Amino acid sequence: MDETLQHPSRFAVTAPDRLAVIMGESGETLTYGQLEDRSCRVGNLLRSRGVATGSHVAILVENRKEFFEVLWGGMRTGMFVTPINWHLAPGEAAYIIRDCGASALFASAGVPRIDEIVAATGDLLAVSVAIGGTIDGFDDYESALADQPNTRPADECEGNFMFYSSGTTGQPKGIKPQATGGSIGLQTGFTMLVQFLYGGGEDTVYLSPAPLYHAAPAGWTTTMHRLGGTAVVMERFDPHKVLELIQTHRVTHVQFVPTHLIRLLKLPAADRAQFDHSSLKYAIHAAAPCPIEVKQAALDWLGPVVYEYYSGSEGAGFCAIGPEEWIAHPGSVGKSMMGPVHIIGPDREELPAGEEGEVWFEAPQPFEYHGDAEKTAEAHDDRGWSTIGDVGRVDADGYLYLTDRVSNMIISGGVNIYPREIEDILVVHPKVADAAVIGVPHADLGETVRAVVQVAPGILADEAFADELIEHCRERLSHFKCPTSVAFLDELPRLPTGKLAKRMLPASVRSVDS
Repeated sequence: MDETLQHPSRFAVTAPDRLAVIMGESGETLTYGQLEDRSCRVGNLLRSRGVATGSHVAILVENRKEFFEVLWGGMRTGMFVTPINWHLAPGEAAYIIRDCGASALFASAGVPRIDEIVAATGDLLAVSVAIGGTIDGFDDYESALADQPNTRPADECEGNFMFYSSGTTGQPKGIKPQATGGSIGLQTGFTMLVQFLYGGGEDTVYLSPAPLYHAAPAGWTTTMHRLGGTAVVMERFDPHKVLELIQTHRVTHVQFVPTHLIRLLKLPAADRAQFDHSSLKYAIHAAAPCPIEVKQAALDWLGPVVYEYYSGSEGAGFCAIGPEEWIAHPGSVGKSMMGPVHIIGPDREELPAGEEGEVWFEAPQPFEYHGDAEKTAEAHDDRGWSTIGDVGRVDADGYLYLTDRVSNMIISGGVNIYPREIEDILVVHPKVADAAVIGVPHADLGETVRAVVQVAPGILADEAFADELIEHCRERLSHFKCPTSVAFLDELPRLPTGKLAKRMLPASVRSVDS
Protein backbone atom coordinates (compact mmCIF):
# COMPACT_ATOMS: atom_id res chain seq x y z
CA MET A 1 0.00 0.00 0.00
CA ASP A 2 1.35 3.40 -1.05
CA GLU A 3 2.23 5.32 2.14
CA THR A 4 1.59 8.63 0.36
CA LEU A 5 -1.97 7.64 -0.62
CA GLN A 6 -4.45 10.02 0.99
CA HIS A 7 -7.51 7.83 0.94
CA PRO A 8 -9.32 5.80 3.61
CA SER A 9 -8.57 2.55 1.73
CA ARG A 10 -4.99 2.86 2.96
CA PHE A 11 -6.09 2.64 6.59
CA ALA A 12 -8.41 -0.28 5.85
CA VAL A 13 -5.11 -2.17 5.31
CA THR A 14 -2.90 -0.64 8.00
CA ALA A 15 -5.52 -0.05 10.75
CA PRO A 16 -8.81 -1.78 9.82
CA ASP A 17 -10.19 -1.67 13.38
CA ARG A 18 -9.51 2.04 13.88
CA LEU A 19 -12.70 4.08 14.17
CA ALA A 20 -13.36 6.30 11.17
CA VAL A 21 -16.74 7.51 12.46
CA ILE A 22 -18.39 7.77 15.88
CA MET A 23 -21.96 9.05 15.98
CA GLY A 24 -22.29 11.39 18.94
CA GLU A 25 -25.77 10.57 20.17
CA SER A 26 -26.40 6.97 19.07
CA GLY A 27 -22.82 5.82 19.66
CA GLU A 28 -22.83 3.89 16.36
CA THR A 29 -19.37 3.45 14.86
CA LEU A 30 -17.74 2.71 11.52
CA THR A 31 -14.21 1.31 11.35
CA TYR A 32 -11.88 1.86 8.44
CA GLY A 33 -12.31 -1.79 7.50
CA GLN A 34 -16.09 -1.43 7.49
CA LEU A 35 -15.90 1.84 5.55
CA GLU A 36 -13.81 0.12 2.89
CA ASP A 37 -16.20 -2.84 2.64
CA ARG A 38 -19.33 -0.71 2.44
CA SER A 39 -18.00 1.98 0.10
CA CYS A 40 -16.75 -0.68 -2.32
CA ARG A 41 -20.22 -2.21 -2.36
CA VAL A 42 -21.77 1.22 -3.07
CA GLY A 43 -19.28 1.80 -5.88
CA ASN A 44 -20.00 -1.60 -7.39
CA LEU A 45 -23.76 -0.95 -7.12
CA LEU A 46 -23.38 2.25 -9.11
CA ARG A 47 -21.28 0.52 -11.75
CA SER A 48 -23.70 -2.42 -12.01
CA ARG A 49 -26.53 0.00 -12.82
CA GLY A 50 -24.52 1.70 -15.56
CA VAL A 51 -23.65 4.90 -13.66
CA ALA A 52 -20.48 6.10 -15.35
CA THR A 53 -17.53 8.19 -14.19
CA GLY A 54 -18.49 11.86 -14.18
CA SER A 55 -22.13 11.18 -13.32
CA HIS A 56 -23.85 12.83 -10.35
CA VAL A 57 -24.84 11.13 -7.10
CA ALA A 58 -27.15 12.95 -4.66
CA ILE A 59 -27.23 12.13 -0.94
CA LEU A 60 -30.33 13.21 0.99
CA VAL A 61 -29.87 11.91 4.54
CA GLU A 62 -29.61 13.18 8.09
CA ASN A 63 -26.27 13.02 9.90
CA ARG A 64 -25.74 9.25 10.02
CA LYS A 65 -22.88 6.87 9.36
CA GLU A 66 -24.28 5.68 6.00
CA PHE A 67 -23.55 9.15 4.64
CA PHE A 68 -19.85 8.26 4.56
CA GLU A 69 -20.37 4.85 3.00
CA VAL A 70 -22.28 6.38 0.11
CA LEU A 71 -19.99 9.39 -0.23
CA TRP A 72 -16.83 7.29 -0.45
CA GLY A 73 -18.54 4.85 -2.79
CA GLY A 74 -19.29 7.72 -5.14
CA MET A 75 -15.91 9.32 -4.68
CA ARG A 76 -13.96 6.16 -5.50
CA THR A 77 -15.89 5.65 -8.75
CA GLY A 78 -15.31 9.15 -10.10
CA MET A 79 -18.72 10.66 -9.33
CA PHE A 80 -19.73 14.21 -8.61
CA VAL A 81 -21.26 13.86 -5.13
CA THR A 82 -23.93 16.36 -4.04
CA PRO A 83 -25.06 16.30 -0.38
CA ILE A 84 -28.49 17.93 -0.09
CA ASN A 85 -29.98 19.80 2.85
CA TRP A 86 -32.73 17.49 4.09
CA HIS A 87 -34.50 20.40 5.78
CA LEU A 88 -35.40 21.91 2.40
CA ALA A 89 -38.97 22.00 1.17
CA PRO A 90 -39.70 19.25 -1.37
CA GLY A 91 -39.60 21.64 -4.31
CA GLU A 92 -36.23 23.01 -3.22
CA ALA A 93 -34.66 19.56 -2.76
CA ALA A 94 -36.12 18.36 -6.06
CA TYR A 95 -34.70 21.43 -7.79
CA ILE A 96 -31.16 20.49 -6.73
CA ILE A 97 -31.57 16.83 -7.73
CA ARG A 98 -32.80 17.84 -11.17
CA ASP A 99 -30.40 20.77 -11.60
CA CYS A 100 -27.31 18.65 -10.95
CA GLY A 101 -28.67 15.92 -13.23
CA ALA A 102 -28.36 13.19 -10.59
CA SER A 103 -28.24 9.63 -11.92
CA ALA A 104 -28.42 8.19 -8.40
CA LEU A 105 -30.18 9.24 -5.21
CA PHE A 106 -29.53 7.76 -1.78
CA ALA A 107 -32.25 9.07 0.52
CA SER A 108 -33.27 8.55 4.13
CA ALA A 109 -36.79 7.33 4.74
CA GLY A 110 -36.90 9.80 7.62
CA VAL A 111 -36.59 12.90 5.41
CA PRO A 112 -39.81 14.94 5.71
CA ARG A 113 -42.14 14.65 2.67
CA ILE A 114 -39.71 12.37 0.87
CA ASP A 115 -42.58 11.04 -1.27
CA GLU A 116 -43.09 14.49 -2.78
CA ILE A 117 -39.39 14.80 -3.58
CA VAL A 118 -39.41 11.38 -5.26
CA ALA A 119 -42.49 12.27 -7.28
CA ALA A 120 -40.67 15.28 -8.71
CA THR A 121 -37.43 13.47 -9.58
CA GLY A 122 -38.03 9.75 -10.00
CA ASP A 123 -37.93 9.79 -13.82
CA LEU A 124 -34.35 11.05 -13.69
CA LEU A 125 -32.75 8.30 -11.62
CA ALA A 126 -30.94 5.13 -12.67
CA VAL A 127 -30.33 4.25 -9.02
CA SER A 128 -32.67 5.09 -6.14
CA VAL A 129 -31.91 3.63 -2.72
CA ALA A 130 -33.71 4.08 0.63
CA ILE A 131 -31.71 4.20 3.87
CA GLY A 132 -33.20 3.45 7.28
CA GLY A 133 -36.66 2.47 6.11
CA THR A 134 -38.91 2.10 3.08
CA ILE A 135 -39.49 4.58 0.26
CA ASP A 136 -41.96 3.57 -2.41
CA GLY A 137 -40.14 2.55 -5.59
CA PHE A 138 -36.67 2.62 -3.97
CA ASP A 139 -34.31 -0.28 -3.34
CA ASP A 140 -33.53 -1.14 0.27
CA TYR A 141 -30.00 0.01 1.11
CA GLU A 142 -28.91 -3.06 3.08
CA SER A 143 -30.29 -5.50 0.53
CA ALA A 144 -28.77 -3.59 -2.38
CA LEU A 145 -25.32 -3.63 -0.77
CA ALA A 146 -25.57 -7.31 0.20
CA ASP A 147 -25.95 -8.18 -3.48
CA GLN A 148 -22.68 -6.45 -4.42
CA PRO A 149 -19.06 -7.63 -4.02
CA ASN A 150 -16.86 -5.84 -1.49
CA THR A 151 -13.89 -5.82 -3.86
CA ARG A 152 -12.52 -2.53 -5.11
CA PRO A 153 -14.19 -1.40 -8.34
CA ALA A 154 -11.93 -2.24 -11.28
CA ASP A 155 -11.98 1.29 -12.71
CA GLU A 156 -11.47 3.28 -9.50
CA CYS A 157 -10.83 6.98 -9.97
CA GLU A 158 -11.16 10.13 -7.87
CA GLY A 159 -14.51 11.86 -7.64
CA ASN A 160 -15.36 15.33 -6.40
CA PHE A 161 -18.00 17.23 -4.46
CA MET A 162 -20.52 19.43 -6.22
CA PHE A 163 -21.99 21.54 -3.45
CA TYR A 164 -24.91 23.90 -3.72
CA SER A 165 -24.87 27.25 -1.97
CA SER A 166 -27.14 27.53 1.05
CA GLY A 167 -29.56 29.82 -0.75
CA THR A 168 -29.80 32.41 2.06
CA THR A 169 -30.80 35.13 -0.44
CA GLY A 170 -32.22 33.14 -3.36
CA GLN A 171 -32.23 29.85 -5.26
CA PRO A 172 -29.22 27.61 -4.40
CA LYS A 173 -26.39 27.69 -6.94
CA GLY A 174 -24.42 24.60 -7.93
CA ILE A 175 -20.68 25.20 -7.64
CA LYS A 176 -19.12 23.21 -10.45
CA PRO A 177 -15.74 21.72 -9.49
CA GLN A 178 -12.86 20.36 -11.48
CA ALA A 179 -13.52 17.26 -13.54
CA THR A 180 -13.36 13.83 -11.95
CA GLY A 181 -11.32 10.84 -13.12
CA GLY A 182 -7.79 11.11 -11.69
CA SER A 183 -6.07 8.48 -9.57
CA ILE A 184 -7.60 8.09 -6.11
CA GLY A 185 -5.79 9.41 -3.09
CA LEU A 186 -3.83 12.21 -4.73
CA GLN A 187 -3.14 15.04 -2.29
CA THR A 188 -5.71 17.84 -2.42
CA GLY A 189 -5.19 21.46 -1.47
CA PHE A 190 -7.61 21.26 1.44
CA THR A 191 -5.99 18.09 2.76
CA MET A 192 -2.64 19.90 2.75
CA LEU A 193 -4.15 22.82 4.68
CA VAL A 194 -5.68 20.58 7.34
CA GLN A 195 -2.48 18.54 7.64
CA PHE A 196 0.10 21.31 7.70
CA LEU A 197 -1.83 24.33 9.00
CA TYR A 198 -3.93 22.54 11.63
CA GLY A 199 -1.89 19.44 12.41
CA GLY A 200 -4.39 16.87 11.11
CA GLY A 201 -3.21 13.24 11.10
CA GLU A 202 -3.83 9.70 12.27
CA ASP A 203 -4.08 10.74 15.92
CA THR A 204 -6.67 13.47 15.25
CA VAL A 205 -10.13 13.19 16.80
CA TYR A 206 -12.32 15.69 15.02
CA LEU A 207 -15.74 16.76 16.29
CA SER A 208 -18.29 17.79 13.66
CA PRO A 209 -21.25 19.60 15.27
CA ALA A 210 -22.86 20.71 11.99
CA PRO A 211 -24.91 19.10 9.18
CA LEU A 212 -22.88 16.97 6.78
CA TYR A 213 -24.65 18.39 3.73
CA HIS A 214 -22.74 21.62 4.27
CA ALA A 215 -19.36 22.02 2.55
CA ALA A 216 -17.20 22.54 5.64
CA PRO A 217 -18.43 19.57 7.76
CA ALA A 218 -18.37 17.26 4.72
CA GLY A 219 -14.94 18.50 3.70
CA TRP A 220 -13.42 18.28 7.18
CA THR A 221 -14.78 14.85 8.07
CA THR A 222 -13.73 13.28 4.78
CA THR A 223 -10.33 14.96 5.02
CA MET A 224 -9.94 13.25 8.40
CA HIS A 225 -10.57 9.95 6.60
CA ARG A 226 -7.91 10.81 4.03
CA LEU A 227 -5.49 11.40 6.89
CA GLY A 228 -6.52 8.43 9.05
CA GLY A 229 -8.17 10.34 11.90
CA THR A 230 -11.51 9.78 13.64
CA ALA A 231 -14.61 11.90 13.01
CA VAL A 232 -17.08 12.26 15.89
CA VAL A 233 -20.31 13.38 14.23
CA MET A 234 -23.21 14.97 16.10
CA GLU A 235 -26.68 14.11 14.86
CA ARG A 236 -27.69 17.65 15.85
CA PHE A 237 -26.03 20.56 17.64
CA ASP A 238 -26.52 20.84 21.38
CA PRO A 239 -24.07 22.94 23.41
CA HIS A 240 -24.02 20.63 26.43
CA LYS A 241 -23.50 17.60 24.20
CA VAL A 242 -20.58 19.33 22.45
CA LEU A 243 -18.75 19.66 25.75
CA GLU A 244 -19.61 16.12 26.78
CA LEU A 245 -18.27 14.67 23.52
CA ILE A 246 -15.06 16.69 23.71
CA GLN A 247 -14.44 15.29 27.17
CA THR A 248 -15.52 11.70 26.44
CA HIS A 249 -13.61 11.25 23.18
CA ARG A 250 -10.65 13.50 23.99
CA VAL A 251 -11.40 15.58 20.92
CA THR A 252 -8.36 17.37 19.48
CA HIS A 253 -10.01 19.40 16.71
CA VAL A 254 -13.45 20.96 16.30
CA GLN A 255 -14.91 23.42 13.86
CA PHE A 256 -17.64 25.84 14.85
CA VAL A 257 -19.59 28.61 13.21
CA PRO A 258 -20.03 31.80 15.27
CA THR A 259 -23.59 30.81 16.21
CA HIS A 260 -22.20 27.67 17.88
CA LEU A 261 -19.73 29.75 19.89
CA ILE A 262 -22.44 32.20 20.94
CA ARG A 263 -24.66 29.38 22.20
CA LEU A 264 -21.79 27.71 24.02
CA LEU A 265 -20.80 30.97 25.67
CA LYS A 266 -24.38 31.63 26.77
CA LEU A 267 -24.33 28.45 28.84
CA PRO A 268 -23.88 29.27 32.52
CA ALA A 269 -20.19 29.36 33.43
CA ALA A 270 -20.80 26.64 36.01
CA ASP A 271 -22.16 24.34 33.30
CA ARG A 272 -19.11 24.90 31.09
CA ALA A 273 -16.79 24.33 34.02
CA GLN A 274 -18.12 20.79 34.51
CA PHE A 275 -16.39 19.56 31.38
CA ASP A 276 -12.73 18.99 30.56
CA HIS A 277 -11.67 20.52 27.23
CA SER A 278 -7.91 20.21 27.78
CA SER A 279 -7.56 17.77 24.83
CA LEU A 280 -8.46 20.54 22.37
CA LYS A 281 -5.57 21.70 20.21
CA TYR A 282 -7.60 23.53 17.57
CA ALA A 283 -11.05 25.09 17.97
CA ILE A 284 -11.51 26.42 14.46
CA HIS A 285 -14.34 28.68 13.36
CA ALA A 286 -15.44 29.75 9.90
CA ALA A 287 -18.52 30.17 7.65
CA ALA A 288 -19.32 33.71 8.91
CA PRO A 289 -17.45 36.56 10.60
CA CYS A 290 -17.37 36.28 14.38
CA PRO A 291 -18.23 39.26 16.63
CA ILE A 292 -15.07 40.51 18.34
CA GLU A 293 -16.62 40.23 21.80
CA VAL A 294 -17.58 36.60 21.14
CA LYS A 295 -14.14 35.67 19.80
CA GLN A 296 -12.41 37.26 22.78
CA ALA A 297 -14.71 35.44 25.19
CA ALA A 298 -13.94 32.13 23.42
CA LEU A 299 -10.20 32.78 23.77
CA ASP A 300 -10.62 33.66 27.44
CA TRP A 301 -12.48 30.39 28.00
CA LEU A 302 -10.70 27.88 25.77
CA GLY A 303 -7.25 29.45 25.73
CA PRO A 304 -4.99 30.09 22.71
CA VAL A 305 -6.49 27.28 20.61
CA VAL A 306 -9.08 29.36 18.74
CA TYR A 307 -8.25 29.61 15.04
CA GLU A 308 -10.20 31.09 12.17
CA TYR A 309 -10.28 30.80 8.42
CA TYR A 310 -12.30 32.43 5.65
CA SER A 311 -13.15 30.81 2.34
CA GLY A 312 -16.11 29.64 0.30
CA SER A 313 -17.25 26.52 -1.48
CA GLU A 314 -16.16 28.19 -4.70
CA GLY A 315 -12.51 28.04 -3.60
CA ALA A 316 -12.03 31.72 -4.41
CA GLY A 317 -9.42 32.61 -1.82
CA PHE A 318 -8.45 31.33 1.59
CA CYS A 319 -7.47 33.46 4.59
CA ALA A 320 -6.40 32.18 7.99
CA ILE A 321 -5.45 33.64 11.37
CA GLY A 322 -4.19 32.15 14.62
CA PRO A 323 -4.99 33.28 18.17
CA GLU A 324 -1.89 35.42 18.72
CA GLU A 325 -2.28 37.13 15.34
CA TRP A 326 -5.93 37.82 16.05
CA ILE A 327 -5.17 39.46 19.38
CA ALA A 328 -2.86 41.83 17.47
CA HIS A 329 -5.47 42.32 14.71
CA PRO A 330 -8.87 41.90 16.45
CA GLY A 331 -11.71 41.34 14.04
CA SER A 332 -9.55 40.16 11.15
CA VAL A 333 -10.12 36.88 9.32
CA GLY A 334 -6.42 36.73 8.49
CA LYS A 335 -4.09 37.05 5.54
CA SER A 336 -4.66 35.48 2.15
CA MET A 337 -2.85 32.19 1.67
CA MET A 338 -3.92 31.61 -1.94
CA GLY A 339 -2.89 34.68 -3.90
CA PRO A 340 -3.35 38.41 -3.33
CA VAL A 341 -6.63 39.89 -2.08
CA HIS A 342 -8.02 43.10 -3.58
CA ILE A 343 -10.71 45.53 -2.38
CA ILE A 344 -12.73 46.93 -5.28
CA GLY A 345 -14.92 50.02 -5.37
CA PRO A 346 -18.14 50.65 -7.35
CA ASP A 347 -16.07 51.74 -10.37
CA ARG A 348 -14.28 48.34 -10.28
CA GLU A 349 -11.00 50.02 -9.40
CA GLU A 350 -8.85 48.84 -6.49
CA LEU A 351 -9.15 50.79 -3.25
CA PRO A 352 -6.25 51.65 -0.90
CA ALA A 353 -5.66 49.99 2.46
CA GLY A 354 -8.34 50.76 5.03
CA GLU A 355 -11.17 51.50 2.61
CA GLU A 356 -14.22 49.25 2.36
CA GLY A 357 -15.32 47.59 -0.85
CA GLU A 358 -16.04 44.24 -2.44
CA VAL A 359 -13.48 41.51 -1.70
CA TRP A 360 -11.80 39.93 -4.76
CA PHE A 361 -9.07 37.31 -4.93
CA GLU A 362 -6.54 36.30 -7.52
CA ALA A 363 -7.96 32.79 -7.48
CA PRO A 364 -5.60 29.89 -8.23
CA GLN A 365 -8.27 28.49 -10.54
CA PRO A 366 -11.59 29.79 -11.88
CA PHE A 367 -14.92 28.35 -10.80
CA GLU A 368 -18.36 28.35 -12.34
CA TYR A 369 -21.94 28.18 -11.21
CA HIS A 370 -23.62 25.20 -12.79
CA GLY A 371 -25.95 26.23 -15.60
CA ASP A 372 -25.67 29.94 -14.84
CA ALA A 373 -23.24 31.72 -17.15
CA GLU A 374 -24.44 35.15 -15.99
CA LYS A 375 -23.69 34.52 -12.31
CA THR A 376 -20.35 32.99 -13.26
CA ALA A 377 -19.43 36.07 -15.30
CA GLU A 378 -20.46 38.41 -12.46
CA ALA A 379 -18.06 36.57 -10.12
CA HIS A 380 -15.01 37.04 -12.39
CA ASP A 381 -13.27 39.89 -14.15
CA ASP A 382 -10.83 40.22 -17.03
CA ARG A 383 -7.88 40.44 -14.62
CA GLY A 384 -8.41 36.85 -13.53
CA TRP A 385 -9.84 37.89 -10.15
CA SER A 386 -12.97 36.40 -8.59
CA THR A 387 -15.39 37.17 -5.76
CA ILE A 388 -18.09 35.47 -3.73
CA GLY A 389 -19.81 38.75 -2.88
CA ASP A 390 -18.36 39.77 0.48
CA VAL A 391 -17.54 43.31 1.58
CA GLY A 392 -14.48 44.22 3.63
CA ARG A 393 -11.21 46.07 3.96
CA VAL A 394 -7.53 45.20 4.15
CA ASP A 395 -5.24 46.93 6.63
CA ALA A 396 -1.69 48.11 5.97
CA ASP A 397 -0.32 44.76 7.15
CA GLY A 398 -2.42 42.78 4.66
CA TYR A 399 -5.04 41.48 7.12
CA LEU A 400 -8.59 41.17 5.79
CA TYR A 401 -11.61 42.38 7.78
CA LEU A 402 -15.09 41.41 6.58
CA THR A 403 -17.98 43.82 6.83
CA ASP A 404 -20.94 41.98 5.32
CA ARG A 405 -22.40 40.52 2.16
CA VAL A 406 -23.04 42.83 -0.80
CA SER A 407 -26.57 41.43 -0.99
CA ASN A 408 -27.32 42.45 2.63
CA MET A 409 -26.46 46.13 2.23
CA ILE A 410 -29.06 48.68 3.33
CA ILE A 411 -29.16 52.08 1.60
CA SER A 412 -30.79 54.70 3.82
CA GLY A 413 -30.85 58.28 2.65
CA GLY A 414 -28.07 57.47 0.18
CA VAL A 415 -25.81 56.02 2.90
CA ASN A 416 -24.60 52.42 2.75
CA ILE A 417 -25.23 50.50 6.00
CA TYR A 418 -24.04 46.94 6.58
CA PRO A 419 -26.22 44.88 8.95
CA ARG A 420 -23.50 42.64 10.34
CA GLU A 421 -21.94 45.40 12.46
CA ILE A 422 -25.31 46.03 14.11
CA GLU A 423 -26.11 42.32 14.48
CA ASP A 424 -22.80 41.77 16.28
CA ILE A 425 -23.83 44.33 18.89
CA LEU A 426 -27.36 43.02 19.33
CA VAL A 427 -26.48 39.33 19.61
CA VAL A 428 -24.20 39.80 22.63
CA HIS A 429 -26.92 41.62 24.61
CA PRO A 430 -27.68 39.30 27.56
CA LYS A 431 -31.44 39.42 26.91
CA VAL A 432 -31.12 38.53 23.21
CA ALA A 433 -31.05 34.96 21.94
CA ASP A 434 -30.60 35.86 18.26
CA ALA A 435 -30.86 38.90 16.00
CA ALA A 436 -31.03 39.95 12.38
CA VAL A 437 -30.92 43.39 10.83
CA ILE A 438 -32.72 44.25 7.59
CA GLY A 439 -33.71 47.27 5.56
CA VAL A 440 -37.41 48.07 5.31
CA PRO A 441 -39.06 50.49 2.86
CA HIS A 442 -39.35 54.14 3.88
CA ALA A 443 -41.12 56.84 1.84
CA ASP A 444 -38.50 59.51 2.50
CA LEU A 445 -35.19 57.66 3.06
CA GLY A 446 -35.71 54.71 0.74
CA GLU A 447 -34.89 52.24 3.51
CA THR A 448 -34.51 52.34 7.26
CA VAL A 449 -32.85 49.88 9.61
CA ARG A 450 -34.97 47.33 11.46
CA ALA A 451 -33.75 44.85 14.07
CA VAL A 452 -35.53 41.49 14.13
CA VAL A 453 -34.94 39.93 17.54
CA GLN A 454 -35.49 36.61 19.26
CA VAL A 455 -35.49 37.32 22.98
CA ALA A 456 -33.81 35.11 25.58
CA PRO A 457 -36.08 32.83 27.67
CA GLY A 458 -38.09 34.74 30.25
CA ILE A 459 -37.66 38.16 28.59
CA LEU A 460 -40.75 40.18 27.67
CA ALA A 461 -40.74 41.27 24.01
CA ASP A 462 -42.42 44.64 24.39
CA GLU A 463 -41.99 48.26 23.38
CA ALA A 464 -39.84 49.04 26.42
CA PHE A 465 -37.37 46.31 25.48
CA ALA A 466 -37.35 47.54 21.87
CA ASP A 467 -36.38 51.00 23.13
CA GLU A 468 -33.68 49.42 25.30
CA LEU A 469 -32.17 47.64 22.29
CA ILE A 470 -32.16 50.78 20.16
CA GLU A 471 -30.40 52.67 22.94
CA HIS A 472 -27.95 49.75 23.35
CA CYS A 473 -26.96 50.22 19.72
CA ARG A 474 -26.78 54.01 19.92
CA GLU A 475 -24.31 53.78 22.79
CA ARG A 476 -21.96 51.81 20.53
CA LEU A 477 -22.58 52.98 16.95
CA SER A 478 -23.18 56.12 14.93
CA HIS A 479 -26.88 56.89 15.19
CA PHE A 480 -27.48 56.70 11.42
CA LYS A 481 -26.52 52.99 11.55
CA CYS A 482 -28.85 52.11 14.41
CA PRO A 483 -32.27 50.50 14.17
CA THR A 484 -35.23 52.85 14.09
CA SER A 485 -37.62 49.97 14.79
CA VAL A 486 -37.55 46.49 16.34
CA ALA A 487 -39.66 43.46 15.46
CA PHE A 488 -39.80 40.33 17.58
CA LEU A 489 -40.00 36.71 16.40
CA ASP A 490 -40.23 33.51 18.42
CA GLU A 491 -37.34 32.10 16.36
CA LEU A 492 -35.16 33.44 13.57
CA PRO A 493 -34.81 31.34 10.40
CA ARG A 494 -31.28 30.05 10.78
CA LEU A 495 -30.18 27.14 8.67
CA PRO A 496 -28.70 24.20 10.60
CA THR A 497 -25.32 25.38 9.32
CA GLY A 498 -25.75 28.49 11.49
CA LYS A 499 -26.31 30.86 8.58
CA LEU A 500 -29.20 33.28 8.80
CA ALA A 501 -31.67 32.86 5.91
CA LYS A 502 -33.01 36.40 5.67
CA ARG A 503 -35.10 35.47 2.63
CA MET A 504 -37.19 33.33 5.01
CA LEU A 505 -38.07 36.19 7.36
CA PRO A 506 -41.87 36.63 7.31
CA ALA A 507 -43.49 39.52 5.47
CA SER A 508 -44.79 40.84 8.80
CA VAL A 509 -41.31 42.03 9.82
CA ARG A 510 -40.59 43.62 6.42
CA SER A 511 -43.47 46.11 6.50
CA VAL A 512 -43.01 49.78 5.67
CA ASP A 513 -41.38 51.97 8.33
CA SER A 514 -43.35 55.17 8.83
